Amino acid sequence: MNHDDHVRLIAPGIDHQGGIWADFGAGWGAFTLALRDLIGPEGEIFAIDRDRSALASLREGMIRQFPETYLHLLEGDIRQPPELPPLDGIVAANSLHYVDKKQQARTLQLWGTLLKPGGRIVLVEYDSNNPNQWVPYPISFERLGALTRAAGLPTPALLATHPSRWSGGIYSAMIAADHGR
Repeated sequence: MNHDDHVRLIAPGIDHQGGIWADFGAGWGAFTLALRDLIGPEGEIFAIDRDRSALASLREGMIRQFPETYLHLLEGDIRQPPELPPLDGIVAANSLHYVDKKQQARTLQLWGTLLKPGGRIVLVEYDSNNPNQWVPYPISFERLGALTRAAGLPTPALLATHPSRWSGGIYSAMIAADHGR
């Protein structure tokens, strides 16, 4: 996948430029750069990952491609993110499948509490239920619906798909914030 593929996967879940967003499990920043491309220079991004060297590489890539970005790099665990301001959205690309199956619904529920009314969670995952060494706790789109119900969140909307040579395919989905919070 390339930058245009990353943008295409998450673009339907990002309805305006600007705002305060987080990238949970940012890694080297492929989807952080795509997010920045979509929210523009007036947006603010909190990139969270446990890998300090990946975050350092993300910073360098962002400076090269989008030097005027408001980027905050936070070392931390996506199951218990560090303190953040209320978010317009969360991008979590290929990160929730690293959270133990028993903790995924609780993690999504916690993420929902971090959103402003009208905020959204944009997920990118492999559409499979078969674990492997790279995707230990897979989340098919069908299973995502069960997880959001268990988390007390709205039904996810399928945004886009992309073929994968590793496991069936990749999908992106959006979970809108509950306006009643």
